[in-house]
Amino acid sequence: MESAIQTLVTTFLSSSRGKENLDGKSFQKMVQKQLGGLMEDTNSSSAIKEMQQGLDVNNDGKVSFQEYLSLIGYLANSLSQSKTGSSADAS
Repeated sequence: MESAIQTLVTTFLSSSRGKENLDGKSFQKMVQKQLGGLMEDTNSSSAIKEMQQGLDVNNDGKVSFQEYLSLIGYLANSLSQSKTGSSADAS
């Protein structure tokens, strides 16, 4: 578990080049490079842009670490549901 958390933080910081937020280009690269196996449409710039806008709660055009964690939580929940065969919403 510790390793997974360290990987999440390191991936964000590496993708954001040490900044507090991922800009659009950095977010797109991170999704394509790191999440292509879990997500569909990672080759679609428009789909990634739409995802970014959905995550961008404060509408600043960037994805903060907290907003990034929302994506990670959604993906983890979806993976858990697919592995257990559950369709119940865990939120």
